[in-house]
Amino acid sequence: MDTNRNLDRRQFIGTAALAGSVLASASPTLGSRPTPETLVAQFHQSLTAEQRKTVVLPFDSPLRSRVENNWHITDARVGRFFDRDQQALIEQIFMDLHAAEFAESLKKHIADDFGSVRNLSVALFGEPGSGEFEFVITGRHCTARCDGDSVEGAAFGGPIFYGHQGESFYEKPTHPNNVYWFQAQQANEVFRALDGKQRVQALQPRAPRERSVYTVEPSADPDGLPVGEMSPDQRELVSGTLEDLLSPFRKRDRDEAMRHIEGAGGIDRLTMAFYRNQDLGNDGVWDVWKLESPTMVWYFRGAPHVHVWVNIQENPGWRAPDGSSNRGWLGLGLFGV
Repeated sequence: MDTNRNLDRRQFIGTAALAGSVLASASPTLGSRPTPETLVAQFHQSLTAEQRKTVVLPFDSPLRSRVENNWHITDARVGRFFDRDQQALIEQIFMDLHAAEFAESLKKHIADDFGSVRNLSVALFGEPGSGEFEFVITGRHCTARCDGDSVEGAAFGGPIFYGHQGESFYEKPTHPNNVYWFQAQQANEVFRALDGKQRVQALQPRAPRERSVYTVEPSADPDGLPVGEMSPDQRELVSGTLEDLLSPFRKRDRDEAMRHIEGAGGIDRLTMAFYRNQDLGNDGVWDVWKLESPTMVWYFRGAPHVHVWVNIQENPGWRAPDGSSNRGWLGLGLFGV
């Protein structure tokens, strides 16, 4: 992965009036760099009464847990609905939800897929300080969250989506200039390390269909090869894949995700599957694959470009916001945008 480690990011430019009381209450050390949680609380305080009617929603709204490959959670488009200081806050929150080392790749993702953070939409659920408060930002190839009061039991504050269209909608088998393809390259190292019998078990005929929030519902009996049945060197490659999957995100979210994974039994509880029916170029480099357990789904769909669906929970039994379940539902892959 070609990543520029010299972060050239716009500095935070909030107003002094907003900074005072919120920074004092939300930041452990006044004067330290604000966290995304601090900035979300500050953004919430900056909203006018009219803005709140559109942006602030109940914490138990089904919209909070919804995840899509291309959608707008509210009509509050960042560049049209908010003033310049608020736009700067939102941009800083979005950038800081990611690792500094990934900043240049993230900027390419932004430029290629939606042009600017100003073209995304935001919503706030609940109230700061209540224990139930979350910021969600959405758009093309984006559902990202900042759980302002720490949503318990869910990495990233709930299901997320990321993706990228590199050079074209229908990418070449090598996915040139796709900023997330390095994750699939590492996953394919796992497949190459498998023996013949393991490959038969790991390679499945058809990929799961993308279907909104149901895409990230963990299965009680996932398909593929259990990682616990792999050799130590193969499991090490799976660990490397998981590390690459988490690498674009900030340390706080990486650490929380690993706590939930370890708490559910570690990588040995995961199952890894690769899917034959969406192999770009028919080259045996699997563009679509998944790591899954009863508490986790990390589904990488690299055809015709990259879509990635993520859900890591502390406990099994996660259900869609409407309370329904769709376990075992498979079908032909649908190519969303």
